[in-house]
Amino acid sequence: MNKRQRLLWPIHAMLIGLVIICVISMGKYIHNYYHATAQAQAVLEHPEVTVEQINSRTLAFIPEQPKAALIFYPGGKVEYTAYAPLMQELSKQGFLCLLEKMPVNLAVLDITAADGLREKFPDIEKWYIGGHSLGGSMAAIYASRHADQLDGLVLLAAYSTADLRRTKLKTLCIYGSNDGVMNRDKYRGYKGNLPVYYAETIISGGNHSYFGSYGQQGGDGTASISNEEQMAVTASICRSIFLENDS
Repeated sequence: MNKRQRLLWPIHAMLIGLVIICVISMGKYIHNYYHATAQAQAVLEHPEVTVEQINSRTLAFIPEQPKAALIFYPGGKVEYTAYAPLMQELSKQGFLCLLEKMPVNLAVLDITAADGLREKFPDIEKWYIGGHSLGGSMAAIYASRHADQLDGLVLLAAYSTADLRRTKLKTLCIYGSNDGVMNRDKYRGYKGNLPVYYAETIISGGNHSYFGSYGQQGGDGTASISNEEQMAVTASICRSIFLENDS
């Protein structure tokens, strides 16, 4: 080893060490996520509506007579099957629900996951997109880029960083009164990005975690209603806004 190599070796060793630390940290981050509960798995094993895997990443919850379709992006670091109970509730209300699996459970890594889904169900005229938490924000970005192809947006404990003011998207915002995760200041601050006409509902006693079935998320408030009740109320609100009051 010459003099130059001896001088550079500590730098090379330090860089190699940093790369190893980054790889280990990324591995821990990727594998540290909220898993679907047994209740969510039970819905997939014994569904009350038709459930089909239509491609490698999309689960379809299909009612007998779909009135509209909803593409759904899961919350950040949450296993997508945790939303199976909510999708079933929405499907029972008349929505064909398309639940998207995201790379390492982060919708930010596949904002365009909704591409190509309309073509698989050409008979459905009304199309909505939505999501929970980070998934909702990413769905809003997708909606801002494809507003001419969509009829509306559902934000569950989420806000839109994308400007939707000039769109005609029918937008629904829902969150729980006991939500301890969603940043309320940012939620209020980004309201200015929504279309002029939007609906907002606060579920009394609901929290952040109970839009899915993955247990209690860190930092969340304690819900005073059941997980099942929050999802049923959410589905009922969506039906009221998008199906019953559709014009």
